[in-house]
Amino acid sequence: MESAKPSFSELFEHTITFPDPDMQERFALLVGLDDTKENLKKILGLLINPEGVVQWAKKHHPEARQVLSYVTKRPPLIVLAGDVGSGKSELAYTIGDAVARQEGLEVELFPLSLATRGQGMVGQMTQLISAAFEYTLDRAKKLKNVSGKSKGAVILLVDEADALAQSRESNQMHHEDKAGVNAFIRGIDSLGNGKFPAAVIMCTNRPNALDPAIKRRAAEIAYFKRPTDEGRHLVLDVPLKELGFTSHNISEIVKLTGPQNGQNYGFTFSDLVQRLIPALVLDAYPDRSVDPKRAITITKSVLPTSPFKEN
Repeated sequence: MESAKPSFSELFEHTITFPDPDMQERFALLVGLDDTKENLKKILGLLINPEGVVQWAKKHHPEARQVLSYVTKRPPLIVLAGDVGSGKSELAYTIGDAVARQEGLEVELFPLSLATRGQGMVGQMTQLISAAFEYTLDRAKKLKNVSGKSKGAVILLVDEADALAQSRESNQMHHEDKAGVNAFIRGIDSLGNGKFPAAVIMCTNRPNALDPAIKRRAAEIAYFKRPTDEGRHLVLDVPLKELGFTSHNISEIVKLTGPQNGQNYGFTFSDLVQRLIPALVLDAYPDRSVDPKRAITITKSVLPTSPFKEN
């Protein structure tokens, strides 16, 4: 007996509508990712509102018909891949705000619930994936404008995507899991073929585990790495100056958060903003100010998150 289609609220976490001031602030806090943010903002803008690039071409390159066709016919998929704590999930959740403001559109984010996926038994995953795309497609159809600018747009967010879209070439893969990957591919194609104002963002720590057919469909695969010395300085400079640190103090913290003691990896973005900076504040709270010298000792005691290792 076939189980009932999951309800919208069962399938997705709380949806987010952009523009949203809280998401705008979170997006701005993703420092050190400026090039990636700007590139993804443009790509998503083209995917959910192709009329924008059509108007651009009319103004700057009125004869560029074939070029325009190539640009507007890309599958509506973006893959954010890379190390744990690199900021890819946070960017995936917040980029919709920047795109909404850029395009002058209301953008809705549908984050696929991890809890729902965790409850999925063998044979149910295909139904979950198909239902997620059906809801996304139904909403996108209502937002499509036959001529001119879209009425709005929708983004389907799939975090930890390798759990749903791992390569079908694996010998250990169950046939039901392969069916789930096929459903994922059909879903992406259904959004793209209709040129609907919708896009899919997939996040993964294991880009090599994704099915090749899915990677081929990606309009962009953005790889995230741990911040360099320059990147860590960008993250730490403003908050540490607010705490009274000198440029020399900050440079020392930047050095200590890089590869140390024979380790070839330093702090992740999350290590810096979710662990180190709060640790400095909590150490001083509630009776005294943050002491830069003590901050050095604390930094030495915080271990960076180990890189994710694929089997």
